[in-house]
Amino acid sequence: MHSVALALYDGAMLFEAAAAVEVFGIDRSDLAEPWYDFRVCGPSRGRVGDWLRVDTPHSLDAVVDADTVVVSSCDVEIGPPPGDAVDAVRAAHERGARIVSLCTGAFVLAEAGILDGRRATTHWMHAALLATRYPRVRVDPDVLYIDEGTVLTSAGKGAGLDLCLHVVRKDHGAAVANALARRLVVPPHRAGGQAQYVTAPVPDQAGQYGLADVLQWAQAHLHEPLTVRDLARRAGMSTRNLARHFHRALGVTPLHWLHAQRVHRAQELLETTDAGVEQIAARTGMGTAATLRRHFTRAVGVSPDTYRRTFRAPG
Repeated sequence: MHSVALALYDGAMLFEAAAAVEVFGIDRSDLAEPWYDFRVCGPSRGRVGDWLRVDTPHSLDAVVDADTVVVSSCDVEIGPPPGDAVDAVRAAHERGARIVSLCTGAFVLAEAGILDGRRATTHWMHAALLATRYPRVRVDPDVLYIDEGTVLTSAGKGAGLDLCLHVVRKDHGAAVANALARRLVVPPHRAGGQAQYVTAPVPDQAGQYGLADVLQWAQAHLHEPLTVRDLARRAGMSTRNLARHFHRALGVTPLHWLHAQRVHRAQELLETTDAGVEQIAARTGMGTAATLRRHFTRAVGVSPDTYRRTFRAPG
């Protein structure tokens, strides 16, 4: 049997740990024989979330000889992940184990040096911190998960379950993974990436660089065919000077920001109205449905129709 070890540590998050237990820890031999030899490893009476303590049957030493090690998420705001977990995961990787991190579990892998030079992802809210804290990691904040062969990382929360199902698909085939997804009442594979779940950024530094007025004005006139020259005229700057201010305040070009605002407005309209794609294209200044679909799909990772089916507010 293929052995899977769930690596817990004090402060590990409950949701991702539960997802791994649900997928790998319950006997599914009616779907595939054999299933997995699953073990939970961690410190005695370690905290999982803020609600409970767990008596794990195995210490973190038992992680080292597993075929696959699943690393649960951690609280990345309080500092580096626990050293004993980092050492155990590093030893398992050096021995040749497949390492699977869920959500912010990527920080454990990064601390262990496993992600150096590799593409990796994590929860979109913490992707910038991962990139800053571990500059040798090639962080991709837009995808649901990344499979680099023996090292796999997922985005936040529900994406951890997506990655667990992907591992089952690799090990046992699509039919088994699809059957398991039906039992869990989740899609076997979700379209798009994290971009469809990211909230619109708030330009905190806009006022400092004299952009607050032009940003508010542009957002109120997104239905018009605005250009960068229009933004510069409103701000009383040259287009070159406007570009410098945008880069300093927001880290993007004026055109990139303008496209992003049009897409965010389209997301709001898709979620809250019954307007057709052609109407939404007009109300966001994109002109035609084809232009909207092209820019929306490029930015969000799914088509407007798929996005609406996923996020449409009831009633």
